[in-house]
Amino acid sequence: MPSLQGKTLFITGASRGIGRAIGLAAAREGANVVIAAKSNVPNPKLPGTIQDAAAEMERAGGKALAVKCDVRNDEEIAAAVKAAVDRFGGIDVLVNNASAIHLAGTVETPMKRYDLMHQVNARGTYACSQACIPHLAKSENPHILNLSPPLSLNPRWFANHVAYTMAKYGMSMCVLGMSEELKGRGIAVNALWPRTVIATAALNLLGGDDTARHGRTPEIVADAALAILRRPARECTGNFFIDEDVLREAGVQDLARYAVRAGEPLMRDLFLD
Repeated sequence: MPSLQGKTLFITGASRGIGRAIGLAAAREGANVVIAAKSNVPNPKLPGTIQDAAAEMERAGGKALAVKCDVRNDEEIAAAVKAAVDRFGGIDVLVNNASAIHLAGTVETPMKRYDLMHQVNARGTYACSQACIPHLAKSENPHILNLSPPLSLNPRWFANHVAYTMAKYGMSMCVLGMSEELKGRGIAVNALWPRTVIATAALNLLGGDDTARHGRTPEIVADAALAILRRPARECTGNFFIDEDVLREAGVQDLARYAVRAGEPLMRDLFLD
């Protein structure tokens, strides 16, 4: 498979977690990584800033640009995209990773949290895609990759957190529609979702360390993401990929190294029947 060396990835929410892991994996191949996230000052509750991530990715062998960007703000998105193009000459890949989560029922979900999830997840994905498409269209192998689940109308995925499900499915519906819309322009649009829970800060909402021990590290999603992004865009679009399936198709049979704790049974992630 081709390398991502010299390619420019614009990754939202890349200051920590899965977004950061994808950026690091790409940097190891010599990619240019744009870290577009809000975290430009240290937060004692959530370690990691865009500057920290940029330094780490440059140490890994890539080139990095840290840009403060709230995906709810159209002007900040436009400025971040312009900074990326000015620095690296274009954008080859957009990874819509930024996400907000609040797992609660209808009565227990304040409208402020509802708005946040929809603004970050669904609208943020749409807005960043809209801003990047003109630049992606100039790339030899352009990809949009959304970190969102396969679509399912099974009521169990709506019953306990309908607002969050609607917001995440909004990202997936972008894949469904944009993959068809942009097919003629050669821009691939796909989704990627983990088979198991992933040990990130967001996992604190699902049980913290007790849950993390039954999960995998963000590196499994990162390795799967790179395997997708290396594929020819015109031959790979409109898919709802699962991380371990992608890796097995790429020839990776032993997934044990991704386990947070060896030998522990793995917990399936949300939205997978």
